[in-house]
Amino acid sequence: MAEPRRWDGSLFGGPIHGPLPILLVTLTFTTGIVDAVSVLGLGRVFVANMTGNVVFLGFALAGAPGFALLGSLAALAGFLGGALAGGRVIRLVGGDRRRVLLTAVAVAAVLQAGAIGVLLAVPAGTVAAAAVSALLAVGLGLQNSVVRHVAVPDLTTTVLTMTLTGIASDLHDPGRGTLFRRVLAVLTMLAGAALGALLVNRAGLIWPLAVVLALQLGIGVVLLAQGRNAPWVTPRDGAARR
Repeated sequence: MAEPRRWDGSLFGGPIHGPLPILLVTLTFTTGIVDAVSVLGLGRVFVANMTGNVVFLGFALAGAPGFALLGSLAALAGFLGGALAGGRVIRLVGGDRRRVLLTAVAVAAVLQAGAIGVLLAVPAGTVAAAAVSALLAVGLGLQNSVVRHVAVPDLTTTVLTMTLTGIASDLHDPGRGTLFRRVLAVLTMLAGAALGALLVNRAGLIWPLAVVLALQLGIGVVLLAQGRNAPWVTPRDGAARR
């Protein structure tokens, strides 16, 4: 009988992933906020969950009321462009997970600030909503690509379908760390979406995006403070499977 998997205790720091798990949990929280902004404030558009966005695009093409065709197309194009850029970043930076994630977060923060600028400068309307959707989606496509390369198990930051599947299907053989991270990812996304919805309904679109920007800058500061030679920077053999 196989022994249950053990948690290495590295959610908040450790030799395998260092601070990456808690930073990715934070990004998961920001994803919930951003999707709340896009769905509730930009015409029912997903900028992080492309499965949902493609479905919404199908609704818009069929003429269902309340769905933004231009916004969904802008988000899909932006996400793909961001993922493409993420691949380029990975090739340029190589195996340094700290620099890869730092680059992605820095670019995403600039795009986040750009989205806030559009909301402040451009009159509300379909074009402005599509532009904001595209900017946010580029950042999340980049994030998704880079997080896939960083390879911390059960922390994808944008999609929970496989996380939920893993929680249910592995209950017969739960690893303490694996189950904890999966449940934490779900709860974190839920909390981010709830906070995002609350802020959108009570304060508009700018404040929730400002919260996301502040968290992105905080993640950048943490990564900048880490040494280049930290043991977690380059993935160890088998790290992605733990």
